Amino acid sequence: MTQFVYPAMLTADEKDGGFVVTFRDLPEAITQGNSWEEALHEAADCLEEAIALRIDDKLEIPQPSQPKNQEYLVAVPAQTAIKAALYLAMREKGISKVQLASTLNIHEKEVRRILDPHHATKLSTMERTLGVLGQRIELQITAK
Repeated sequence: MTQFVYPAMLTADEKDGGFVVTFRDLPEAITQGNSWEEALHEAADCLEEAIALRIDDKLEIPQPSQPKNQEYLVAVPAQTAIKAALYLAMREKGISKVQLASTLNIHEKEVRRILDPHHATKLSTMERTLGVLGQRIELQITAK
């Protein structure tokens, strides 16, 4: 099972005020906010962009580490998490975009859009694509 909820560290910015947010699993993901709430909101956006960049650059997406004391859990937005799962399933199975398009009987350009974290894709399309890759979505809702 793949999860996309990463531990984040909020550090008070003594010089400028507010909080700096870092993710030890994704060192390139750094952001800040003037308040604790704003910092956590910005953290979700930052995390989404870090995952999107890794998909675009064909890099690994690490599994989240176990949270340590003083860390907060930040979830990747649902659509980006599903697209990351698709990306990881394709890598694991060694399937190219062209091969996936052929299996789905669609054009390769559509597969590129399905994988594009910045493109809105219907949930049914992502579910079908995951199914072809031998995976399914299981939704879990938790309190903050």
